[in-house]
Amino acid sequence: MKPVPFEYFAASSMSEAVRALSVDEGAKVIAGGQSLMPLLSLRLARPTLLVDINGLGLDSFTIDPADSSIRLGALVRHRRLELDPLVHRSAPLLAAAAPLIGYPAIRNRGTIGGSLAHADPVAELPAVLVALAGSVRVAGVAGERSVPAGELFEGFLTTSLAPDEIIVEVCLPTFASPRERQGAAFCEWAPRTGDFADAGVGVAVAVDQAGTCVRLGAGACGIGSKPFVLSDVIGRAGVVGATAREGLTDALLRAVASAVARACGDADRDRAELAGLLAARALGRAFQDALRDEATAA
Repeated sequence: MKPVPFEYFAASSMSEAVRALSVDEGAKVIAGGQSLMPLLSLRLARPTLLVDINGLGLDSFTIDPADSSIRLGALVRHRRLELDPLVHRSAPLLAAAAPLIGYPAIRNRGTIGGSLAHADPVAELPAVLVALAGSVRVAGVAGERSVPAGELFEGFLTTSLAPDEIIVEVCLPTFASPRERQGAAFCEWAPRTGDFADAGVGVAVAVDQAGTCVRLGAGACGIGSKPFVLSDVIGRAGVVGATAREGLTDALLRAVASAVARACGDADRDRAELAGLLAARALGRAFQDALRDEATAA
């Protein structure tokens, strides 16, 4: 099936892009196109205008010297998240999630901003954003504003962005201090490699010099109509304060799995139990990742 007819506009500035979106109610933004193009082909999306923002230079990756927060341009491709050593060092949960996104051809074109704006509840990157309590900077005809992850996702393929707003930058707060080590893992179950997952859980931990977990962030995909925050659920199970060098006990991992399954009670029982198992597995791997970081530092 072919898409319905539409106009195409390659914006040369952000002001041009948001202005085009504001004057045409049927306008859509296109960047990587990995989510939008299939919808066009199936005629599930019927835009009258596509506004191409690939020429706006939104592909930077920087660490703010003021607070060590991470700032990613909206057009940073998934493949860079997967391969860039700086991403692995500063945002390991992003690096852990990226290889699970579709296939290499999709990751070569797909963008972090596009994934977040699409707001597919089974996508990995929205789960990472809520796990790390990140935010997005958006631009519209009224100017720019910051939107916390908890306020961005409203439901299935739905965000709080206004029709004329475009995600410009993704901001992740500092997760670990210079004296702490990070570990991260993203575990999911999908019928086949590259398919959308039935459920997935990402976990990031920060451990101090004694090897004790001092901070934890966790999020899930595939559990409901939007990404699910699990940080407090897993933290309350006794993870914060656990010692990485001694490993996680089977009893603690069972407690985590049970707590997550109960928290995901709005999902069907099998999916909730799957989320619990994936959370325990991701937690164990995140601790192992922190231990590997410790061994490298030694």
